[in-house]
Amino acid sequence: MSSHRINPLEKRPPGRIICAAMISDSPRILRAAAILAALVLLSAETPPPNVPHYASIRRGEANLREGPSYSHRILWIYQHKDYPVKIIASYDAWRRVKDSDGTIGWMHRTQLSDRRTVLFIGFTKSPLRRAGDPKAAIVAYAQPGVVARLKACEPQFCEVEAAGVDGWVDKRNIWGVETGEVFQ
Repeated sequence: MSSHRINPLEKRPPGRIICAAMISDSPRILRAAAILAALVLLSAETPPPNVPHYASIRRGEANLREGPSYSHRILWIYQHKDYPVKIIASYDAWRRVKDSDGTIGWMHRTQLSDRRTVLFIGFTKSPLRRAGDPKAAIVAYAQPGVVARLKACEPQFCEVEAAGVDGWVDKRNIWGVETGEVFQ
């Protein structure tokens, strides 16, 4: 008998060595891949619920930017607290918004509030009614450009509050609510 030891790996075909290594390491590789995939999913920012949805400007001044970072150019400076905007997309802490004129840009989420407001639109004043009925008594009129807090919506009318006056307005006269939107 020879005292010479033969390396068992040298006797195996190269394909078997690779396969044997892969088979013995596959639980570790699979576990590592699963952990990596979970970390990627957890680190991804989830979009705000119900995108698209309406929100409003939190403070008296907010910057609308070209892109989702502070280094992007400011397109507009909004100077009206509670002005309604529609969130149409999300990227990290930034929200892509659209205003009543169709202007689109990015705002940081800290500049926005989930408080629902509407903007009176059109060319003439809009009647606010005592109830959500076209024949209900008129309690006030709102000029185009008035921002009101949204309280409830029925199929045709929404209840709003502006300058301490509560009333119901036809959805066609406001921006900041969808045509079919109904809530209490």
